[in-house]
Amino acid sequence: VFWGDIALDDEDLNVFQIDRTIDLTQNPFGRFGHTTGGFGDHGMSKKRGPLYQLIDRIRRIGSGLEQNNTVKEKLPLKFSGQSEKNRVPRAATSRTERVWPGGVIPYVIGGNFTGSQRAMFKQAMRHWEKHTCVTFIERGDEESYIVFTYRPCGCCSYVGRRGNGPQAISIGKNCDKFGIVVHELGHVIGFWHEHTRPDRDNHVTIIRENIQPGQEYNFLKMEPGEVNSLGESYDFDSIMHYARNTFSRGMFLDTILPSRDDNGIRPAIGQRTRLSKGDIAQARKLYRCPGRFCGDKLPEVLSSTESRMWIEFRSSSNWVGKGFAAVYEAICGGEIHKNEGQIQSPNYPDDYKPMKECVWRIAVSEDCSVGLTFQAFEIERHDNCAYDYLEVRDGTNESSPLIGRFCGYDKPEDIRSTSNTLWMKFVSDGTVNKAGFAANFFKEEDECAKPDRGGCEQHCLNTLGSYQCSCEPGYELGPDRRTCEAACGGLLTKLNGTITTPGWPKEYPPNKHCVWQVVAPTQYKISVKFEFFELEGNEVCKYDYVEIWSGLSSESKLHGKYCGAEVPEVITSQFNNMRIEFKSDNTVSKKGFKAHFFSDKDECSKDNGGCQHECVNTMGSYLCQCRNGFVLHENKHDCKEAECEQKIHSPSGFITSPNWPDKYPSRKECTWEISATPGHRIKLAFTEFEIEQHQECAYDHLEVFDGETEKSPVLGRLCGNKIPEPLVATGNNMFIRFVSDASVQRKGFQATHSTECGGRLKVESKPRDLYSHAQFGDNNYPGQVDCEWLLVSERGSRLELSFQIFEVEEEADCGYDYVELFDGLDSTAVGLGRFCGSGPPEEIYSIGDTVLIHFHTDDTISKKGFHIRYKSIRYPDSTHTKK
Repeated sequence: VFWGDIALDDEDLNVFQIDRTIDLTQNPFGRFGHTTGGFGDHGMSKKRGPLYQLIDRIRRIGSGLEQNNTVKEKLPLKFSGQSEKNRVPRAATSRTERVWPGGVIPYVIGGNFTGSQRAMFKQAMRHWEKHTCVTFIERGDEESYIVFTYRPCGCCSYVGRRGNGPQAISIGKNCDKFGIVVHELGHVIGFWHEHTRPDRDNHVTIIRENIQPGQEYNFLKMEPGEVNSLGESYDFDSIMHYARNTFSRGMFLDTILPSRDDNGIRPAIGQRTRLSKGDIAQARKLYRCPGRFCGDKLPEVLSSTESRMWIEFRSSSNWVGKGFAAVYEAICGGEIHKNEGQIQSPNYPDDYKPMKECVWRIAVSEDCSVGLTFQAFEIERHDNCAYDYLEVRDGTNESSPLIGRFCGYDKPEDIRSTSNTLWMKFVSDGTVNKAGFAANFFKEEDECAKPDRGGCEQHCLNTLGSYQCSCEPGYELGPDRRTCEAACGGLLTKLNGTITTPGWPKEYPPNKHCVWQVVAPTQYKISVKFEFFELEGNEVCKYDYVEIWSGLSSESKLHGKYCGAEVPEVITSQFNNMRIEFKSDNTVSKKGFKAHFFSDKDECSKDNGGCQHECVNTMGSYLCQCRNGFVLHENKHDCKEAECEQKIHSPSGFITSPNWPDKYPSRKECTWEISATPGHRIKLAFTEFEIEQHQECAYDHLEVFDGETEKSPVLGRLCGNKIPEPLVATGNNMFIRFVSDASVQRKGFQATHSTECGGRLKVESKPRDLYSHAQFGDNNYPGQVDCEWLLVSERGSRLELSFQIFEVEEEADCGYDYVELFDGLDSTAVGLGRFCGSGPPEEIYSIGDTVLIHFHTDDTISKKGFHIRYKSIRYPDSTHTKK
């Protein structure tokens, strides 16, 4: 059960008289946000669930309709499944059993955190240790301890010691920040939120009308018997205090307003950077920090249990004494009899002190060896490590076999002893000091020596801290990483053969990587002909694909990268070897491909095969080919000038005049028909332009049409030497015609064609399609896009829009990437909905004859996009409807 970011157990529920009879495991408030309650944060949740009686009860309490607005209001607070932005109760616990004995808190950090996150958790724990007598130690055999993990609650923890086993401190997404972890550790130590103190109304005002609906319970006040402030005054600066706008209806609306001080200034609240003086004072009182001395009796020698010790001296203003003098020394090294732990240089992560010598003797369980891995390493550099160094030996003493002497800034390789003992010595001289090192040690077992060989079907390879399975040649590991299955790829030396995708003729599996190396005799070339081809994707080939190279390495010539359903042309290698590589991702699988390879002697190697331009070797023969702008003569060897007529379907590319960059020929007519993805306009931009000049461009000229043919509206008739402005079509088609007469010839032109999203689209009764981006189906949509389409139908009709495919980055309020529709000409019209996430929304019907579609993306996560099918329909009534 959770109250914001605080986990409640059965004792809490009994103490606070919270009724558990209503089961809220289905999250009655809908999808909650989760806020640290820190400075500048405010809740974002707006959706509500079905338990309106409960919500109304909380609202009545929050608005003062029910006078007793404390936790004893018997509110059912079982909020399982909260998302990552929610919080609730610095007042110290009044229950002595919740205080950690001796102020010692054992901890374990879960394996799902990165090294930087683990270091930050330790930094937060040391922040508490630095200012209080609370100590965090790595868990040994202690029964009660905390576990840093990630739970569905996002950021949450129990208040104080729960007892009887582990208790979670959940650090969820967006919570792995120093101040937030210090805040959550405050709950672990025993603090509620400061603004829930019984005396809070003397210091802050709760502005209930500014609180988000359903979040009023976060501002309930606790009873005097439930908390103990230990005589400390209300602390506006506490790291356990909410910010002014936490769970606010708007960023600039206050939910907690601190009272003005004597100077008329309202104190700042909600900081998440460090412990306040009040936090420190209250923690010291709560744990009655040991080691308090007075009088004239000399205390005995004191030793800390870990690497931190706090010393504080206080004197009254009316007494002056001689005081005290003490010397301290950091003690390092020692005998360690544990199966796992961490060893650090003195004062780590700060610089180690000069003239230190530390010796550790590590012993783990019998029949095991010691594994040692380094997380950080920075010791004064020297070629022979003569000054500062770390020495590791395979045994129990200084005469044991030397594993290595290490210094510098490179982390040593992982170390494994041959027995269950390891000897380590760290030495620093009197000059340069560095940050030192941090290393983990653990018992190392040989899993491959067990009867089942770690579950490996064929071979088992022991590694430090783990093991891995491997397979015989011709086999590869299956999905379970233990069993072996027939591998794809391999070395092929036959003159001909067949290659298929794994699982052929069924669909190929996900996450496959196959490499075939085909090698033929010298002076031979290899050709590949596909009999069947069907892979995910179309032109970009981002997901599943086949690459074919001339040569056996990735540095060789790439013939092409292929995907989709179009069968590639016959491909022939440059030399006597070829590399064919197939990759599939973890999503869509298709039937794959079946290809035949043939090896043939290269007739083109002598006199170019008699070809005027290019000679292409084929199986048992050869072909002549011509360069761009030419076609093969009837004799199949010579080349003659070609007609120029192109149909272009790619989202971007270049077009040039004939014979570019040389002068275009006379009496030439060339056409280009460019088509793009529906819903996107074609843009033509010129990089170079030089066509015979005429006032009306009556001689040589370039014409651009806004449509599929030369009968479409003219966008421009161009000639001369001045580069024209870019031309943009209104739709997804553009027709271009170049004409030269019999006289003057110039260099011609070079232009790029690309696509632009948005525009005005005419809607008819025949369904049409609109896609989120020009490369839909081949690649994810780009970032930082704002596109608007205005769909216009005839008067007296309305529009029907049906999402065929929809996959846009998901967020609770669709604040990152989204598709938004308006029933009119612009964004001031009635909204038809804002959508994000996965899965097509329901059909949408407009009231009017126009619909504005706005597509927005940020600069981070991108997804597949959307496909909308739209048409106009007769107007049956005057109401919005949804199927």
